[in-house]
Amino acid sequence: MKICVTATAGDLNAQVDPRFGRCQYFVFVDSDTMAFEAMANEAIAAPGGAGIQAAQAVVNKGTNVVISGNIGPNAFQVLSTAGVKIATGAYGTVKEAIEVYKTGGLNETGTSTVAAHAGMGATAPGGGSGMGMGGGRGGGGGGRGGGRGQGMGRDMGFGMQQPVPSQPQPQAPQAPITPKTKEEEIEQLSKMANGLERDLEEVKKRIEELKKR
Repeated sequence: MKICVTATAGDLNAQVDPRFGRCQYFVFVDSDTMAFEAMANEAIAAPGGAGIQAAQAVVNKGTNVVISGNIGPNAFQVLSTAGVKIATGAYGTVKEAIEVYKTGGLNETGTSTVAAHAGMGATAPGGGSGMGMGGGRGGGGGGRGGGRGQGMGRDMGFGMQQPVPSQPQPQAPQAPITPKTKEEEIEQLSKMANGLERDLEEVKKRIEELKKR
C-alpha cells in the first residue's frame, strides 16, 4: 500500500505538514517496506487551485492513502473521486504518522476538514474575524468591526438618515354654531334637509343609470 504524507521536508523524520494543497513536500511511503520517495509540492506557490493541483499530482503517483493535518474541499473531491482514502489529524514525524495510521490511531475522513483557501499564508482580503455590528443610532453609526483583513463592518444604518414622516397635529374640535333664535335654527335645519333631499335624489338617479347599463 502506498501512503502519501504531507511533510515539511523530504524524508521519514520530517514533521508532518498540516496543510495539504500548500504543504512543502509529499513523502510517498510503502507501508510494508517503509521505502519512500519524496516529491516537492509544485502547487505550493499557485495563486489558486493549489488543492486540486496537489491532489492530481498525488493521484498520478498511484497513492492509496493520504495522511495530512487537514484537507480542503477541492482536494478532497479529487482524491475521493479517485478512490484515495484520506486520514487527517496527523502530527509528529512522517514515520510516526504512518505507524499511528497502521495501528488505527488516525481516522479516515469522509469530508473536508477546512474551508477552501485555508492554507493561504496571508489572510485573504476581507477575511477578518470581526464583522462589526455597529448599531448606528438614527442610521449614522460608522460600524467598527474591522477585524483582521478588511472587515466588513455591517452597520445596519448605512449612514443615511431616514426621513421621519411628520405626524398631523390634532386640531381642536370646533364648537357647533348655535343659532341665536328658534327661527334661525328652523331655517338652518330646513336648508340641511333640502340639501340632503337633493343628495338623495342624485344618489337615486345614479343607481337607475347604473341599472340601465
